[in-house]
Amino acid sequence: MIINKKRVLRILRKLQLLVTSFHHKSRKYSSYRGCVGKVAKNLTRRRFETAIFHQKITTDTTEFKYYENGNVKKAYLEPFLDLFNREVISFNISKQPSAQSIMSALHQAIKITSDCPFRRTFHSDQGWAYQMHQYTDKLKEHRIFQSMSRRGNCHDNSVMENFFGLLKQEIYYGYTFTSFEELKQTTTTWIDYYNTKRIKQKLDWLSPTEYRLKMIQ
Repeated sequence: MIINKKRVLRILRKLQLLVTSFHHKSRKYSSYRGCVGKVAKNLTRRRFETAIFHQKITTDTTEFKYYENGNVKKAYLEPFLDLFNREVISFNISKQPSAQSIMSALHQAIKITSDCPFRRTFHSDQGWAYQMHQYTDKLKEHRIFQSMSRRGNCHDNSVMENFFGLLKQEIYYGYTFTSFEELKQTTTTWIDYYNTKRIKQKLDWLSPTEYRLKMIQ
């Protein structure tokens, strides 16, 4: 069904289906703890587009808050996203930003992208977890290039920043979670929806998964 996107916008407004805009003043989570390991060069250099799936992967960590027995608790999401179609290929949600949690998501990402015929690049910021030897050695073991954003420059990883903003805009801002399990389930469900059903204009109005399957046929 061919229809102008402006008409769709008018219909969404009429049916009150547009996402409500929320503004938050909380401090942005930063995983930077100084130079605790080796800092890699910025190989990506804001070149976020690629015609080869599973070749360029980016990652970051974001923080959530939830309530449990009247106390404020924190949770952390560590996704790995394919720059080919912006698909989340692996992720982990934990109650604290641990090396074990990030390495679990990394192992999944490495396994899933192992079908790439070219040498892969994994991009991140300069967070402590991405500097640790356990992380860097795993990338070297699989002959994966490591790339890092410049210090204090969020635009060097703007794709992940945009993804986090979209996620929180749709399921987090304006909502109150009363348990870690509720937050984890809601986030997991949304990521599945984002990958398989949420269409993007730049992907020919297909979801990330649909676009990838179309391109490899």
